[in-house]
Amino acid sequence: MRRSPFLIAVGLGAVACQPNTTRPSFTPLPEAAGTEVRLTVPEATRHLAEALKADSIPPRKIQLRDGYIETGWFEAKSGRLVRGRRAVGPGIVRVRAWADPSRPGSSQLTVETLYRPLLDPSLPERELEREVAHDHPVAVKVVAVLQGLVKQFGGAPGPQVEAKPAVPPNENGNPD
Repeated sequence: MRRSPFLIAVGLGAVACQPNTTRPSFTPLPEAAGTEVRLTVPEATRHLAEALKADSIPPRKIQLRDGYIETGWFEAKSGRLVRGRRAVGPGIVRVRAWADPSRPGSSQLTVETLYRPLLDPSLPERELEREVAHDHPVAVKVVAVLQGLVKQFGGAPGPQVEAKPAVPPNENGNPD
């Protein structure tokens, strides 16, 4: 059986376009906390997961290769997972984190802390999720974790200071 080069190319293209990732199909909410760290994506993901766990934010899913972390719904005060109950209100949250490549050897971390104000079975779950307030206890922990990672591993380089040539003094000995 002879195969057409066109059909082979189309078949290979279809296979190549299918991403093999465990990340969700949606992106983080625009209000999510974020920073850049000087770690590769797998390293940044691992260190972020460890830091969240150490700060009573229990990761349920950690995908080092894909740079993705997710918790289940948990009580903000106790850190206990919510099982069999309805996860509604700002007292019950979920944390999701993405690590994306940025500069060579660095990653952009984006972490959202979510709650659901209500349940509506007619809508997809993602449409019901909202970012918690900036002063929410779990959001404060998330920001502290991100700041700790920057302090430990370094962050984005600061603004470049342009070197200027020295100004020669005038006849009075003062620069112009």
